[in-house]
Amino acid sequence: MRHRRSGRKLGVTTKHRKAMFRNMATDILRNGRINTTDTRAKEIRRVVEKLITLGKNGSLHARRKALGYVRDREVVEKLFSELAERYMERPGGYTRIVKLGYRRGDNAPISLIELVTEEFRPKKKKRKKSAPGPKTGAKTEASESSKKKSAEELGLVEGDGETKASESSSPEGKKEAEPAEKSREPEDGGEAGEPEADSAEAKEEAEPREAPEAAREPEGAGVPEDAPAEKTREAEPSEEPEEPQAASPEADPSEDPEAGEDVEPKKTDSSEETKD
Repeated sequence: MRHRRSGRKLGVTTKHRKAMFRNMATDILRNGRINTTDTRAKEIRRVVEKLITLGKNGSLHARRKALGYVRDREVVEKLFSELAERYMERPGGYTRIVKLGYRRGDNAPISLIELVTEEFRPKKKKRKKSAPGPKTGAKTEASESSKKKSAEELGLVEGDGETKASESSSPEGKKEAEPAEKSREPEDGGEAGEPEADSAEAKEEAEPREAPEAAREPEGAGVPEDAPAEKTREAEPSEEPEEPQAASPEADPSEDPEAGEDVEPKKTDSSEETKD
């Protein structure tokens, strides 16, 4: 297993490898580019980018660490002044590797490693697609104006902006709206007594159509034939005069002059006569 064994040995000893990386990093920082094999270019890129990060830091501790690796003071001064200003806004990726082909002799793949000189241009962040929200004010105004124009063409809205959509939505509102349109005076100098063709057609549509005579039910259709004529004529008044009411039994027959001789007077008790 190769756990925690990063880096390539490159077929040389450790001291040789460290000295080689130190010299290659110094040449890249001084000249800006070098030609080397692919594997060495990939390994030296890690070293150079860490040194440029120290130069961007600019502290005394970072400068001493850079001097411990790069032994040339002029190169370290360039690293902390010129290169630090160039890559201050760039978050990483200070070098570039370009493959050049194969070397004559041993046929080893050759690459060019160089410092990036282009200005850094941050990419625009893509906005996340949000849920569909309410329309903007301009769109709503445009939609309202278009609806208003269509309503005016249909006659649902007056010129002053008063809407009749709510009234015309119900059948009663339609009936009330049609006479209001008829009552308007005709335009272009027309006579007031002559209604327009459109208003006449609207009136015909508004008026309920009468049912045909065949569909009407006869007057006595709901009454059975066997029923007597008196029940059907409940509303007609009776021609015969009303009979006089009979005398109440409580009335005194003696006071009634029409009673006659047959009525006998009341008998008084003998006890009452003796008391008198």
